[in-house]
Amino acid sequence: MGPKTNSATEKVQKLWVLESEIDELKPRPEESTASPVPFFHFIERLKTTKRAGWERMGIIKGESISDHMYRMSIMTMMAPASVTDKLNIPRCTKMALVHDMAEALVGDITPADKIDKEEKSRREEETMDYICTRLLGKFGVFSAGDIRAVWQEYEDSETAESKFVHDIDKMELLLQMVEYERKFECRPDLGEFAWVATKIHMPEIRQWGKEVLDERIALWKAAGKTPSWPQKQHEEPFLQWAKDIGLPISY
Repeated sequence: MGPKTNSATEKVQKLWVLESEIDELKPRPEESTASPVPFFHFIERLKTTKRAGWERMGIIKGESISDHMYRMSIMTMMAPASVTDKLNIPRCTKMALVHDMAEALVGDITPADKIDKEEKSRREEETMDYICTRLLGKFGVFSAGDIRAVWQEYEDSETAESKFVHDIDKMELLLQMVEYERKFECRPDLGEFAWVATKIHMPEIRQWGKEVLDERIALWKAAGKTPSWPQKQHEEPFLQWAKDIGLPISY
């Protein structure tokens, strides 16, 4: 499993134009209908588009975007009472299910693609407007505007619900990181991704993160190997996070 070029990288090398991207869809989804079926076909792309960070590490048959969002949605339902007492969990579940919906057209753009946040946001916002106005605008059973609003709430990350779902997003990545290391017998070493643990804010989810990273330590010890941990700009905050939460790591 050697490193593979992220398929999204090709998209960031050229000017991204919404209409051009839609024109490349075969068949092009029918718009402005009273049926949700064209939308159903469109979001199939979430099932087939792989998460780019894992592809970059050489994991070819890895999880899809919808795999990631599905487990996140289940995880929101597993929140302890100390969390559910304060949050609208059904809204969190809905948010987990739509937060990466724009990637059906935009692709999974990661920091390795060297694309700025403003450009990434532009592409995703234009895609969500396309979905909610041109694909679902005339479908009235479930409000397309609600999908757009929940997606925007996640992006703005100001409400307690959106901050919780952001924590769940990072927690799901930690789970997948350790699962791939276990599946491939610690090859490759995915320790660079562990830095996302430092961005988890809720104490309950931080504890989940610690449990998973404790599993990682035990996994590598059983394999007779030493795992790597985040380096460069992520090293110091990760070391502080590990100290604060009582995670026994060494570099």
